[in-house]
Amino acid sequence: MRTILSIENLNKTFETPAGPVQALRDIKLQVKPGEFVTIIGPSGCGKSTLLKIIAGLDIVHDGEVLLEGQKVERPSIDKGFIFQEHRLFPWLNVERNIAADLSLSQPEVRQKVDELIRIVRLEGFEKAFPRELSGGMSQRVAIARALLRSPKVLLLDEPFGALDAFTRGHMQEVLLDIWQQNRTTMILVTHDIDEAVYLADRVVIMDARPGTIRRIVGVDLPFPRKKSSTSFQEYRRLVLSEFERIEEPAGAGNYDI
Repeated sequence: MRTILSIENLNKTFETPAGPVQALRDIKLQVKPGEFVTIIGPSGCGKSTLLKIIAGLDIVHDGEVLLEGQKVERPSIDKGFIFQEHRLFPWLNVERNIAADLSLSQPEVRQKVDELIRIVRLEGFEKAFPRELSGGMSQRVAIARALLRSPKVLLLDEPFGALDAFTRGHMQEVLLDIWQQNRTTMILVTHDIDEAVYLADRVVIMDARPGTIRRIVGVDLPFPRKKSSTSFQEYRRLVLSEFERIEEPAGAGNYDI
């Protein structure tokens, strides 16, 4: 099968008060269309930096990132990005947040917004403002807004990190539902091993700084998955065993990369 995203020999170094810090080293990754990839690793290993480079938000690096054969050099609508904070416009209601700069008076926009509201399970909240929504609901609006532009890849940087365990579990189900209905290629960064295994076709395990890909684990389990099942726990133990072998870097300070 062809690849939609290709990362070759990617290296990234930051200048810090303590001197140069290499955040990423020799990253190579191929992602197939419609694939769900999760990235997990210790704090500071460059997971978020990698996601920003894929999004075109950081273009100062060595190596190449290609989306459908085109070099990524800037942000664009074909790369949706979901942050940990929902970043909704507080003065716009749900449907207008999803539409953003597009007019709801356009029939095709109206239809797509209504469809996405159904997909993210927010029927009845179309006129609600962000202050009236829970954290999970706000993230669903942010995901719908990103999907409205039909991105080729949706990048999610710990989108459920600030949510309680119950809401986080619910949002994982919602995200899987969205993925299965749209088959949008998704890459999600997380610190949660259960989340990484539960959502992914493949789990990318990153080593500590400088961030390298330690191992990629294919998760050959059908959906829906049960976290309590023996097969799920076997994959969880495999990822955890790799994670426990990671050595923390010495020196260079504690920089959030």
